Amino acid sequence: MGAPSALPLLLLFACCWAPGGANLSQDDSQPWTSDETVVAGGTVVLKCQVKDHEDSSLQWSNPAQQTLYFGEKRALRDNRIQLVKSTPHELSISISNVALADEGEYTCSIFTMPVRTAKSLVTVLGIPQKPVISGYKSSLREKDTTTLSCQSSGSKPAAQLTWRKGDQELHGESTRIQEDPNGKTFTVSSSVTFQVTREDDGADIVCSVNHESLKGADRSTAQRIEVLYTPTAKIRPDPPHPREGQKLLLHCEGRGNPVPQQYVWEKEGSVPPLKMAQESALIFPFLNKSDSGTYGCTATSNMGSYKAYYTLNVNDPSPVPSSSSTYHAIIGGIVAFIVFLLLILLIFLGHYLIRHKGTYLTHEAKGSDDAPDADTAIINAEGGQSGGDDKKEYFI
Repeated sequence: MGAPSALPLLLLFACCWAPGGANLSQDDSQPWTSDETVVAGGTVVLKCQVKDHEDSSLQWSNPAQQTLYFGEKRALRDNRIQLVKSTPHELSISISNVALADEGEYTCSIFTMPVRTAKSLVTVLGIPQKPVISGYKSSLREKDTTTLSCQSSGSKPAAQLTWRKGDQELHGESTRIQEDPNGKTFTVSSSVTFQVTREDDGADIVCSVNHESLKGADRSTAQRIEVLYTPTAKIRPDPPHPREGQKLLLHCEGRGNPVPQQYVWEKEGSVPPLKMAQESALIFPFLNKSDSGTYGCTATSNMGSYKAYYTLNVNDPSPVPSSSSTYHAIIGGIVAFIVFLLLILLIFLGHYLIRHKGTYLTHEAKGSDDAPDADTAIINAEGGQSGGDDKKEYFI
């Protein structure tokens, strides 16, 4: 009894999964599409395809079941919705300037027997607004503790907020989420509390919003803070290695917020103070050995005072050539080099003239051997007149 009752089930299974069976024909007529995500204000393309259209047209409908396109025919008067492609096997449309209200499930239908449909869920991302920082009112004092708050609205889904000070991450409270009155977007907020130091003076406290709609773009707000702190100072000599007879300036370089406004100079073992003024330099027009000693500079602002020290040792007059002597040495070297070049030129020129003068004298000697001079010519002429037979030449 068991075997005959199982036979109809096996036959049914074979029919359903056989290639070219009736179920495969139904799958060929089933349209398909895909879910889409778009940023508010952007453009989304809805694409519906079918393999076997059975001489029927495809249709797109919005979440309110209003027909948008039936084949290539527009059904809803909305200029944002445009036809991209219409063939018996595909119907694609685009929706531009997408709003949050456009979010929902869109339906692609094909009117076969029976009617077949496919769903496309369109998700619209709400772009978060630029964050706003609150809580900073005025300058802070060193070691004060302050709390700053940050808020951003309009994100969908809810965005996340992060804090940093310069390049350093600050660990704030977890992001708080509140739904906006429109029921679609969210307002997020966060707070951070930290203690300030003098290094934080002029630092930027940055609140950044992170959201997938930004696609990696930075959306942040910075709050620059001012920190008041007690001054510091150091003494810098000019020149660095003072010698007897030189002019010396001791610069008291104060740093603080606010900047020190008063400087008092003292020398250990002497009273009263050497100088009390707004200028920070102590001047020695002509150094003496008696100026050696330890000097103190007190820099004062309304945040407090700081005293720096410098020990002055006046050295003997410098044996090192001055800059003018170095200059003269350079000029002397240049002149010596020029004289050296001139001497070489004169030597070559003299050699050249000697060689050419010797050539000239040689040519002159050859000329005197070939042609008699005037005295010889005269004697020859007289000998010719006295007798043709006796021909004598006399060379004088």
